[in-house]
Amino acid sequence: MGFIFVWLFTRQNLTKIGSGRTGGTNAMRAGGVWLGALTGIMDLMKGFLAVQIAKWLAPGQIWAQVLAGFFAVLGHNWSIWLYLFTRKFSAGAGTGPNVGAAMAFWPWTVAAAVPLVLFFVFVIGYASLASLSTAVVVVFVFAAHALWGRGPWEYVAFSLMTFGLIAWALRPNIVRLLKGNERRVGIFARRETN
Repeated sequence: MGFIFVWLFTRQNLTKIGSGRTGGTNAMRAGGVWLGALTGIMDLMKGFLAVQIAKWLAPGQIWAQVLAGFFAVLGHNWSIWLYLFTRKFSAGAGTGPNVGAAMAFWPWTVAAAVPLVLFFVFVIGYASLASLSTAVVVVFVFAAHALWGRGPWEYVAFSLMTFGLIAWALRPNIVRLLKGNERRVGIFARRETN
């Protein structure tokens, strides 16, 4: 979605800007806050709609829902469509579709995830840390639900699988975080360029 929106509104190839990823953070770098927000919302809807469609097509089949959410994140991170247009077999980090799918499983997940993303992106200044932290929170939310008997363990499996996809996609970012040279966004990015 970020690739499409940035191309439509700015005529730039998002894969050649900033991190080269097509998620909301890089779309924000290329086209401003509104394009970043629009990309983030649409990425969230990918995961949400994947699970909702699975619920509709296979009612009561929890593994169908879990796999729909998982493949929404997988397809977002390594997009075949983007490869056809750019010959680059990568896209985002998976945070949007992960939160969207989690929201389809339990709507209140968004109350923990979205503020965390906004805090890490706009206050701390690290989008990669936002993605990783949010993935961990999703694991804890579903684990707590399962332990209290309020949700199935399959949702915990979903959150662990998508955490793995997100962590794998962010390997270069994790290395940069450890070395102290990760790209920053938000308030800190502006301060560093002055």
